[in-house]
Formats: sequence, structure tokens, C-alpha cells
Amino acid sequence: MTLLKSFLGAAASMALCAGAAMADPALIFDLGGKFDKSFNEAAWGGAERWAKETGGTYKELEMQSEAQREQALRRLAESGANPIVMTGFAFGDVLNTVAPDYPDTKFAIIDMGVDQPNVRSVVFTEEQGSYLVGMMAAQASKTGTVGFIGGMDIPLIRKFACGYVQGVKAANPDAKVVQNMTGTTPSAWNDPVKGSELTKAQIAQGADVIYAAAGGTGIGVLQTAADEGILSIGVDSNQNHLHPGKVLTSMIKRVDNAVYEAFMAGDALEAGFHVMDLAQEGVGVAMDENNAPLVSEDMKAALAEATAKIASGEIAVHDYMSDNTCPVE
Repeated sequence: MTLLKSFLGAAASMALCAGAAMADPALIFDLGGKFDKSFNEAAWGGAERWAKETGGTYKELEMQSEAQREQALRRLAESGANPIVMTGFAFGDVLNTVAPDYPDTKFAIIDMGVDQPNVRSVVFTEEQGSYLVGMMAAQASKTGTVGFIGGMDIPLIRKFACGYVQGVKAANPDAKVVQNMTGTTPSAWNDPVKGSELTKAQIAQGADVIYAAAGGTGIGVLQTAADEGILSIGVDSNQNHLHPGKVLTSMIKRVDNAVYEAFMAGDALEAGFHVMDLAQEGVGVAMDENNAPLVSEDMKAALAEATAKIASGEIAVHDYMSDNTCPVE
């Protein structure tokens, strides 16, 4: 696929497929880049699946700073891209401003609700998937202490943490959960060195399984966990293959499906609020040859039982976003 690059603002590049029609869809990645091996890369995977299945082409854009969000959206809308999909809650305010100016363009935003007639808001029940990996962490832990390292300290990442703690406590009420956030600015998504430092600090407190929900920062968590001989848990994409036999599992968030479905819908994309939960396989747990030796039959049985009960509503995992509280710590 031939790409022509033009620059937005300081340094962002927009890849435009040669010969693309004016109605090509577009995907804007959040900070951290499309090959973050996590959230953005999952979105890219959905776009690529659509392109391979349909033979279509799409526009893509990687931002380099927060200041480029509005300019990026407007440039893509004016280029005729439709629909325009963006990854990340941080696009919320900008999209709320931009969408009314392009009523004939359909937009889809992942991880944030935007109430506009031409916007599809896609959110996930991250707490449900995090509950499942929390159970696995508690069962795999030999010290009774596990860890959580989040990226930017926002309610969405607290949602991951809260679900994780609930799962840990369900499997072992006496377990201890050490929690750290990487930072309070968007740079927290792309700081593997800080992720490594936090991992070592949690290991010093006894953690022997650490769940990273931190975008590119999580790469540092997984690497250091493997180097130090403890287990880690990946997020968003299946990260088991990054350190085979060292990553207990990954909490998969099907961002790829959200992008794929939006692209498939094209300019007929339905607006409104769309929830992708465990019952719809919007979230889940990664099981493959890379982590098979780490997952016991007891863990599989407990996982299957909890999955069924969450999907049916018998187990209600608390959603931190509902009231910004967590019933367990």
C-alpha cells in the first residue's frame, strides 16, 4: 500500500492511501503511536482486517501532541473521510466541538461518550475482563501479593484497577494488591522506563504478578517482570507472545472489532452509545500456546465459571465509572 505523507502542525503524519476515494474511512491513533503493542495497535489491527477483507483503503493519522487533535479531525473531515474513528477518551471534548460542523460525516470514538447525532460512542466493560485476570493473578501468586500499574491516572484506568482488585479478592480474600499510576499527563502512556521502575518497586513489596494497563508504558512493565522472574498480565492486545512463559495472560479489549465494525458500516454508521461487554466478547482473557503452561486446570475451571456468571449477570462487577468508588481495595 503506497502512502503519501503530509504533516499536521508540528510533526504529525497522515498516511493517505494512493488512489483513495473521497469516502475512505479514517483512523486517528491516540498518543503513543499505532505500534504501541496495546490499545492503538489493536485499533490498527481492526482497520487492517477491514482492508484485507474488502480490498478498501483508509487514511490514518498518528498525532505527536495534544494540540493536534482538533486540527486532525477537521483536516480529515474536510478531506471527505467517512467515517472517522478515533481511539481514546481524550478526543471527547474536541469531537463534541467538531462533529456539529460536519453533520454529513460520521464519527466513532472509543472509550468516551459524545452525545451528537453523527457520533457513535463505543465503550467497554473493562472491569469485567480485569476481574477475570485478577482471579488468575491471585491463583498464580505464591506470595499473596499482586500488583497493578496504570498509565494516566484517570477514572477509566481506575476502572481497570477496581475490576482487577475485585477479581483478586474473589479468588483470595487475604491477598494484597499494590497499585501505582504512572502519571497525570498523557506522557504516562508512553514511559516504559517509569513502568520498569514501578515494577521493581512493587516486586520489592512482594508482588509476584503485575497487571499493566498503561499503553506503551506497559511494555516496560512486562519486560522488567520477565527479567526479574515474576509474572505479568498484558492489556488490550494479546501480549502473551512478547515474553512467552512469562506473561500469565492478557486482558483483551476488542478495540479491533470496534474499528472493524465502524469501517464496515461506512457512512451508514449508526450513532449512539454502544457497549461492548463480556457477553458480547468485547473483553476477554487471552489463552494461547505462550501462556498454556502457566494456566492450571483449576484456574481454567474458575475462569469458565466466573465468565459464565458475569455474562449472565449472576456476578455483578462494580464499575468504577458509575460513582468513582471501588468497594474493595
